[in-house]
Amino acid sequence: MANVLELTHLRHSYPQGENGRLQILHDISLHVARGEIVALMGKSGAGKSTLLHMAGLLDRPEEGEVRIAGNVIVAADDAVRTQLRQKSIGFIYQFHHLLPEFSAMENVLLPQIAAKTPRAEAVARSEALLRAVKLEHRIKHRPSQLSGGEQQRVAIARALANKPHLLLADEPTGNLDPETADTVFDLLLNTIRQENVGALIATHNPELAKRMDRILVLDHGRVVE
Repeated sequence: MANVLELTHLRHSYPQGENGRLQILHDISLHVARGEIVALMGKSGAGKSTLLHMAGLLDRPEEGEVRIAGNVIVAADDAVRTQLRQKSIGFIYQFHHLLPEFSAMENVLLPQIAAKTPRAEAVARSEALLRAVKLEHRIKHRPSQLSGGEQQRVAIARALANKPHLLLADEPTGNLDPETADTVFDLLLNTIRQENVGALIATHNPELAKRMDRILVLDHGRVVE
């Protein structure tokens, strides 16, 4: 099974004080295969968000290689990285970040419009994804008219709109009450499997992690499986 994400010997640090550096990632190597759902666990401050930012091409590591769907990213310029993020990577965050002036349907349409998907195809894709997350009856509602769980379900549909190879999620149900989180997480896993996407999902919740295919633990800047 082909890998949609490969990180090889990643290292990264941040400035600390006048002359020091705080090492966040130490020699990180991992992979995610197409159709595989991998949990990323670790204490707060362990570097999970930093690792996701590197995998999602939002930041550049000081050392190491990032490969997305076979594309080596080390020397890629900003334009190439932006194009790869748009076409190959979907993001879900703890907060939905929906655009408040647009409906659920329009929020899912927007990334497809940016990718120049023909409108009829984009509308059909948006409807299908909103059905997959059980929101077909709410497509015309704006975020303020949706519950927290519904907003996050729209965010899931939006992340998958451009048929990415890789989905990255940072505590995607961390802002929801336990019952709603469980429902939303079920829909997330089912939709990922239907789309046959590789996913790396950061979570603090061991019960949610157990429902994924594999668990990676980030501890003192290193990954343990």
